[in-house]
Amino acid sequence: QVELVESGGGLVQPGESMRLSCAASGIVFANYGMTWYRQAPGKRHELVARVNYTVGAYYPDSIKGRFSVSRDNARNTVYLQMNSLKPEDTAVYFCSAAGGTYWGQGTQVTVSS
Repeated sequence: QVELVESGGGLVQPGESMRLSCAASGIVFANYGMTWYRQAPGKRHELVARVNYTVGAYYPDSIKGRFSVSRDNARNTVYLQMNSLKPEDTAVYFCSAAGGTYWGQGTQVTVSS
């Protein structure tokens, strides 16, 4: 059984940093690309970052420069380092494996003063 478990969310003030983690089990983690998405209230899922073994890390232009994705295959974990957080980054953040085949339950990130 495949399981993805996100952690590290919470409440931060604008300008602060936060690191999310996603621990995977039930898959050969090193074989899969991993993607972070987010969903703000009333909005669609938005791709935040992706990392795989062919093209490395990818970020949409709206994210580039503030967020950084990395993975530790020995720990079956993918990370999302988020810096200079803004209120508009408030959302539920999900990790996904295998092109959206597997999803975690999400972790809430709230950026507010």
